[in-house]
Amino acid sequence: MHRRTVLTTLGASAVAGAMGVMQPSVLAAAGSAAAGSDRAAVGAGRLRQSVARWCYSRTPIADLCRLAKQVGLMGIDLLGPEEWDVPKQFGLACTMGNSFGTIPVGFNRVSHHDKLVADGEPYIARAAAAGVKQIVVFSGNRDGMSDGEGIANCITGLKRLMPTAEQHGVVLCMEMLNSKVDHKDYHADHTAWAVEVAKGVNSPSFRLLYDIYHMQVMEGDVIATIKAHLPWIAHFHTAGVPGRNEIDAAQELNYRGIAEYIASTGFTGVFAHEFIPKRDGAASLAEAVQLCTV
Repeated sequence: MHRRTVLTTLGASAVAGAMGVMQPSVLAAAGSAAAGSDRAAVGAGRLRQSVARWCYSRTPIADLCRLAKQVGLMGIDLLGPEEWDVPKQFGLACTMGNSFGTIPVGFNRVSHHDKLVADGEPYIARAAAAGVKQIVVFSGNRDGMSDGEGIANCITGLKRLMPTAEQHGVVLCMEMLNSKVDHKDYHADHTAWAVEVAKGVNSPSFRLLYDIYHMQVMEGDVIATIKAHLPWIAHFHTAGVPGRNEIDAAQELNYRGIAEYIASTGFTGVFAHEFIPKRDGAASLAEAVQLCTV
């Protein structure tokens, strides 16, 4: 299901914004947005910034890589195997591979484990061969399951993949998603729940993807939560709240402050932008990179 399912839930106007934001003059627009005295700072900060592929899905991958390079990013997030090798042609990295599972059908049910392991083992090896060091994975939906059972089942299933992941130096990152707006009934919808899974798996090849947008929707208290659980977090996603659009002054989160805090910890993972642009996508991305260059 990757991110296509997410787009389905957003409504026609949001999808149009997400899918049609890149104009023929995209690179010129990005250059203009990042020009002048501000441009020198882009890409020079302490955070390693990236952008999610699905938010620019109508933009050819090569054009998105050119834009990413121009605005100071170091990679592209959430690529499928067919695009894993493209960013390196532009001096970029694939910072997160798409999952071999789906959002609603994940590791919280033992009945899913055999297929997830059978699909995951060769997928992990293929990712490693392509230089992809992280793959997103999902808990699956609750469907009436208790939190305790879901945690235990995730630990059991993920542990089966850890020998392969550890052998290849690949980290599986479980993403926390909100179950209030975008992903009804998703199980890993609170940080504390996902941290219990990470503690139980207890492997350097399993960590968490903390999506700031999703966790603001579900629990708020973003910086304190990150501070309490940072050792388990390998990757961040951004988007404005509410709406999942630009991370600008029109939304409620202080992304400059969040970026400052994460950078102050010495975090060495990736800070990836996953917002759906309502305006020109290139300019919005350049502005987001600049805002979070700390």
